Amino acid sequence: MAIDVTDATFEAEVIERSHQAAVVVDLWAEWCGPCRTLGPILERVTDATGGQVVLAKVDVDANPAISQAFRVQSIPAVYALKDGAVVDGFIGAQPEELVRQFVERLLPTEEESEIARLVAAGDEASLRAALEIEPGNEDAIVALAELLVERGDGDAALALLERIPETERTRKVAAAARLGATPTDDHDATLTALLDRVKDDDEARQQFVDILELMGPDDPRTAAYRRQLTARLF
Repeated sequence: MAIDVTDATFEAEVIERSHQAAVVVDLWAEWCGPCRTLGPILERVTDATGGQVVLAKVDVDANPAISQAFRVQSIPAVYALKDGAVVDGFIGAQPEELVRQFVERLLPTEEESEIARLVAAGDEASLRAALEIEPGNEDAIVALAELLVERGDGDAALALLERIPETERTRKVAAAARLGATPTDDHDATLTALLDRVKDDDEARQQFVDILELMGPDDPRTAAYRRQLTARLF
């Protein structure tokens, strides 16, 4: 079943979703005759993948920001995204067989399916097996690092995370790995004590930043403590 996507929901419904499954974006409009021909074909073909390829429909008249992002000059325009990036696309109505071939190219390979199965299993043996197949798989690395942190092996977790670029996900796990057994129920007292040391003590500064990373941006105290850190450093 197709998802109706707007400028407001594009990030969540297309960009973020494309990290779990390929997303086909159908840019269309009510007045476009070829769009009305292509739309049902796209729905049939993507529905047949059982969720491995997701169809997102965008009314270009109602969602100009998305149209501008794709630099749409004519419709129907179809783009495929994986892991947040455009990997394929075509312009204009196409026969069903060509649409099917387009979608089939987006299906995960046997190897990708096996990695996804192992990561979904989530135990250490499965995650290590996934990394035997793809040593740089971010999902497997982050999940395994989290398991290592839980059992107190922070150094191994940090070494594992070095395989991939730093992201919001990896920063949080790395912070937990460095903090180890640091108590989580009295951040205010800990952060206040660390403030007097952050300017000249690298370890204290790292601990301060790591605690804020674990607290996260949704904690109302995080922004205030970041301002205090900046004031002490500069």
